[in-house]
Amino acid sequence: MTKEQKSKYIENLAAKLSESGVFYLTDTAGLNVETINNLRRKCFQSKVELLVVKNTLLKKAMESLAGRNYSELYDSLHGPTAVMFSEVGNVPAKLIQEFRRKSDKPVLKGAYIQENIYVGDKNVDMLAALKSKNELIADIIAALKSPAQKVISGLTREDRKWPAEN
Repeated sequence: MTKEQKSKYIENLAAKLSESGVFYLTDTAGLNVETINNLRRKCFQSKVELLVVKNTLLKKAMESLAGRNYSELYDSLHGPTAVMFSEVGNVPAKLIQEFRRKSDKPVLKGAYIQENIYVGDKNVDMLAALKSKNELIADIIAALKSPAQKVISGLTREDRKWPAEN
């Protein structure tokens, strides 16, 4: 790769990082071609972009972004690294969990979710349990809807006698 190509690659990677509020750093080394292809297929179906990167170029892309501090993730940049870009914070963790039922990979190196950094594979279960924005909105609507339904149900019961009817 020439210096010009590296520079362009770093720019493109920095643009992806700045556009994305969610990305996971994973280690997929040791997975066979069939398993990697299955992982890529699942990522595509889940709207997660999987990109294998060189650690030094990723670090340079991270350092080039003003206003974001990825320094906690720098120690994770060793060995093979695949980046999973997503719009939803818990989707990559759920994919990792799904694949770990059959294999010990991919391993979570670190994650960046809406300005929060999580380092280490120990965080996979916790990240998978995070609720997405849509799930939180649905929970709030259900919580608000429940008391109203009880009031309406109580008012519309046919067997209820109103004081004016007595």
